[in-house]
Amino acid sequence: MNYDVTIGIPVYNIAQYIRRGLESALAQTHQSIEFLVLDDCGTDGSIDIVREYQQSHPRGSDIRIVSQPRNMGVGHGRNRIVSEARGRYLYFMDGDDAIAPDTISLLYAAAVECDAQLVYGSYQRVETFDGQTKTVAMQYERQRFLQPDEFATFAYQRYDGLQAMVWNILISISVYRDNNLQHLPITYWEDFTFTMDLPTYVTRVVMLPDVTYSYFCRYGSLSNFQKRKYIEKREIESTVGAMRFLKSGSRRIMHKSYFPMRMCKVMETCFYIVCNILHNHDVITPPFNNREMRDIMRSPLALNEVLSFRQKFARNLLLYVFGILPPSASVALMRFIGKRKHLI
Repeated sequence: MNYDVTIGIPVYNIAQYIRRGLESALAQTHQSIEFLVLDDCGTDGSIDIVREYQQSHPRGSDIRIVSQPRNMGVGHGRNRIVSEARGRYLYFMDGDDAIAPDTISLLYAAAVECDAQLVYGSYQRVETFDGQTKTVAMQYERQRFLQPDEFATFAYQRYDGLQAMVWNILISISVYRDNNLQHLPITYWEDFTFTMDLPTYVTRVVMLPDVTYSYFCRYGSLSNFQKRKYIEKREIESTVGAMRFLKSGSRRIMHKSYFPMRMCKVMETCFYIVCNILHNHDVITPPFNNREMRDIMRSPLALNEVLSFRQKFARNLLLYVFGILPPSASVALMRFIGKRKHLI
């Protein structure tokens, strides 16, 4: 390995924001960093801006651009970055976000101190809509997980206990390569499918309260669905496909004590997808029918396997029932519960 860390930056049509993101990466106090920029064949000149920095910035010689043969999406892009990275650790950031100057220094020091496979930094969400900006910090407690299954148990205990995004995590490149891990080649929710199962592959993990990443949520970004007047059904179907992938891999870890919690988290996510469909039914084109929504809740497990759970038994059983009821009854029950939980 030539570097301590590779910062991987997928780039596609973000010319308006790439200077902010790239300058924050280049301003890192840690010196041994490769800046690996993935050109996903955009059309707005984003990569031309990166080339300017390559030629003019004092760290320009550490900027490396790799190009896709055509626009292939963020999942393919992340996999290309993994295969090309020359760092001992990999750190993803989105080119339209920004990181603090000491981000890599803090995360790498924690990794070295604990021989950690993962180090999570905290982050802030910066929302800019209709001329108004709101910043909300998402901070972890300072924690170390050094025993087998300890981190996975923590990750699956609560639905929102861990971020769904792959950025702002320092990951030992060996975690990817030793386990042959890949990001799904999809545009929506490829992060979630990866981070959902990532805890099952690692033992030594550190979480830091330091806010090291600024996530800018804006109109037009892939992750922003807050204010949409029109949603194509295929976008949601891609997300549903990602959940099918997570379900299909369930049996790999059925013997683990944390499996019922992991299964519950996966199926709860499916329930939230259905509630989102019901909430936004007026703007989804073409619409989902009851059978399609019921089938989103199909469990990969048999009833006797769910009945054997000792953890989250009642919740897992209810989520299982959603998937076997007649479509109209299933959707009616999910609508009722979704309204009670203020999801619809």
